[in-house]
Amino acid sequence: MKDILKNINKAFDHRIRLGMMSVLMVNENADFNTLKELLGVTDGNLASHIKALELEQYISVEKQFIAKKPNTKYSITASGRKAFQEHIEALEKLIQKS
Repeated sequence: MKDILKNINKAFDHRIRLGMMSVLMVNENADFNTLKELLGVTDGNLASHIKALELEQYISVEKQFIAKKPNTKYSITASGRKAFQEHIEALEKLIQKS
């Protein structure tokens, strides 16, 4: 059981981070407003979870302007993809043991 729990990543404990990573696993990228709408969260709430994943280097941030309006896109990094896959596999093993 301890072997399974060691791969459960605390960075993905919150439903918003879990949701963000899920969205980014199946999409090349997502912008702030798309994530906000899909996850049903406020600007500030989303921003704090983005910062947490960015500090872990699980997501990358690309800021640009589209028609003179700021646009921020988020993508999953290689280390983020690996960490999230390990997290999901650990959860699956935990469920199978129950």
